[in-house]
Amino acid sequence: MPPQVKIAIYPGTFDPITNGHLDIINRSSHMFDDVIVAVTENLAKKATFPIEERVAMIREAIAGLPRVSVESFDRLTVDFARQVGARYIVRGLRAVSDFEYELQMGMMNRQLAPDVETVFLVPAADYSFVSSSLVKDVIRLGGSVSGFVPPAVEKRLLERLAPLGK
Repeated sequence: MPPQVKIAIYPGTFDPITNGHLDIINRSSHMFDDVIVAVTENLAKKATFPIEERVAMIREAIAGLPRVSVESFDRLTVDFARQVGARYIVRGLRAVSDFEYELQMGMMNRQLAPDVETVFLVPAADYSFVSSSLVKDVIRLGGSVSGFVPPAVEKRLLERLAPLGK
């Protein structure tokens, strides 16, 4: 019997994608046969970038990665995973504060889809404190996020959020 293809999804809002996200994506691409970056809305937050623009930014950022693709979705994560044939959900953990929420989500997903495993990855230490929200705050206050997001994302952030007069 041929081995089963290991497909994983890496879901999130990615508003915007950071180098920490890219670290998780890159490392996931070495663990799984196919990785789908699954972009969704967070109903609790107002997005800075529309979903189509976030998908485009991610596609540009992962252009050199084989076996990695990007799709948007608007349903339960486990339902999307099943739709694309994924048996794994990749989630990043930056700090202890992430763990409680991610554990809850992982346990709920296990109840909803026992055949889909959640895998937690820790980003490289250089990115362990970087979040999309923090990056946007730095830009809004006139700081530089060079090194925390891809250059094209930084350019879009500056166009969208830079303080007046900058």
